[in-house]
Formats: sequence, C-alpha cells, structure tokens
Amino acid sequence: MTVTTADDVDTRTARSARRLADAPHTSSYSALSREIREAGLLRRAYGYYLATAVGLALALGGAVTAFVLLGDSWFQLIVAGALGVILTQLAFLAHEASHRQVFASGPVNDRVGRLLANAAVGISYSWWMSKHTRHHANPNHVGKDPDVANDVVVFTPEGGREHTGFLAVITRYQGWLFFPLLTLEGLNLHVTSIRSLLRGTRADRAVRRRELATIGVRLAAYVGVLFWALPPGLALSFLGVQLAVFGVYMGASFAPNHKGMAMVPEGSRLDFLSKQVLTSRNIRGGWLMNVAMGGLNHQIEHHLFPSMPRPHLARARRIVREHCATHRMPYTETSLVRSYAIVVAYLNRVGLAARDPFDCPMRRTMRGY
Repeated sequence: MTVTTADDVDTRTARSARRLADAPHTSSYSALSREIREAGLLRRAYGYYLATAVGLALALGGAVTAFVLLGDSWFQLIVAGALGVILTQLAFLAHEASHRQVFASGPVNDRVGRLLANAAVGISYSWWMSKHTRHHANPNHVGKDPDVANDVVVFTPEGGREHTGFLAVITRYQGWLFFPLLTLEGLNLHVTSIRSLLRGTRADRAVRRRELATIGVRLAAYVGVLFWALPPGLALSFLGVQLAVFGVYMGASFAPNHKGMAMVPEGSRLDFLSKQVLTSRNIRGGWLMNVAMGGLNHQIEHHLFPSMPRPHLARARRIVREHCATHRMPYTETSLVRSYAIVVAYLNRVGLAARDPFDCPMRRTMRGY
C-alpha cells in the first residue's frame, strides 16, 4: 500500500493539478461507501459528544471562575487565551452539528449548531452553512469553492494579479504573513457574519433577524462584562488576546486541510471520490490530534463522509487508505508541522507567480524619468 508522504506533496500536487481536468468521471465511491456503512462507522456517537460537551462546559465554567477571582490583574490575559481555545472547540462542535454528525435528527443538529455558533461563538450559523456547504461540494475548485476565492490571501496567481498597492505587497509575501494575518481572522469572522446577515435576501429575513439578535445580545453582554469588570486598557487587551487566539487556532486547524493541494481548474469536472481525495490532506497523530483539531485532521474521510461522527474517522481512515491504494489514487497525509511548511511555501509560490514579470526595481526607478 502506498501513502503519499510530506516529501512527495509538492511534486504530486503540481502533477495532479495538471491532470485534474482529464480525471475519469467514474468512481468506486459506492463500493467504499457500502464498506463504511457495513463497518458501522456512520452510527451516532452520543456518548462521545456528551462527554465532549460536558468537558467544554466545565472548561468554560473554569474560565469564568478564574475571570471572577482574578479581578483587575494582567493574569486575565491567560484566561483570555484559554477562552479563545474553548470558543474554537465550541466552533468545532457547531461544525459537526452542521454536518449532522452529532444527532440523528437534522432539525436537532441545526438547533444545537445554531445555539453554539450564534450564542456561544458569536458567528452566523446560516452564513457558515452556506459557505461551508459550497466548499464541501467543490473543494479547491476555482470559481466554486469560496475558501479559495480572492481575499487578502490569494490562492491562484490570476487572483493575485488583481491586487494592487498594499494588497499586492501582502500577496508577494503572503506565505510568511499567513500566520500573523490569522491573528485578525477571529475579528474577520465576526464582522463577516454580521455583514452577511445584514445583506441577506427577503426569503431568509426571519432567520437573519433571529441570528442578528442573538449575536448582538451575545456581543453586548460579553463586551459589557469585560468593561464593567476590568479597566478599559485591560478589557481591550483581554478582547484582543481572545480574538487573536481564536483566529489563529481556527485558521491553523482549517489551513492544513486543502492549502497547497491540487487546485481544480475552473470549468473542470471530476467524480466525487477523486474530487475529495485529490484536494484534501490528512494530518498524522493519535487521539490528541483528533481532539485538538476537532476531527479535521481526518480531512479526506470527513469530505468523503461528512456526517461521520468524529470518533469513527480514525477507523475509516484505514479503509479509505486501502481503497485508494487498490485504485492507485494518491492519498496524502503528513505531520502538522510539515503541513504548515507546505502551506507557507505554496502561498509564497502563488504570491511570486502573481507578480508582474516586467515589474522590477529598475523599472520603478526609471518611471520618474
């Protein structure tokens, strides 16, 4: 059985990207899905999620207790960091509920996911569902996957060439700047959620109003408590640390999954199995990695079987690996640290490729003459 290692990733990614458009439109996914079902890996894992929810509730209670006991102390920033971690873990649970991993009932999953996302984390559940559903349908597909759409960070040279001025400078060094930029991702998620709710359509007006009200109350209560209990400077520092930790943790958990993997050219068609496996990367590690990354370390299995509960992903990995080896399909997994190196290198390559080939220091100097 052959498993793609970290050292093969860059070469294999480029090769896969060139052949994606010609990939066959048939798949052995049905046989794989049947094997997964027969192994019982799609059954709910209520005990696991109950234990996880209780653990997070206790952790949140501990953070609140520490906040009250510490009072006016710069040690509160430790509490802020811990809160950022706890809120990210709650976001993982909301993500799993949105995929119907927690409960058998879709409406129950939605209610729990909406409660966790809106009231606890402060992010719009409906915005996340819309964005993430499109991502799962077409991962790394240019023009279809919102996660590779043009933003401050770009994922294609063509997208980078649209940036000018300060954004062009960021693009050029975006690999090195990626993790520092993640400190702003927590704030960006909150702002984007609210903006999306304000710009929604008439059809979802009632949902938008409820979510806006919930997020608004949560934000007002959270910020109000901080400024009531702490001096303004410490309150702002607490909020900044919490948002920074939340943004880095979220970004560092989602980034290794697809960044630096094969990009599907716009207009291409792929069968489901090829589309999900060739664009996804697993992260090696045991149960601790599974907890730390909310199951996102088994990204290939998660994309193939989105409703599979987190504790079953490790067993599914063995089945999927064997299936891919049998059908000579590349299966990519690496260490967490190596995945970050791949992401940084890939983003830097995109940034350099996005430069104007005629843009050089001498040319800029001569412009004034």
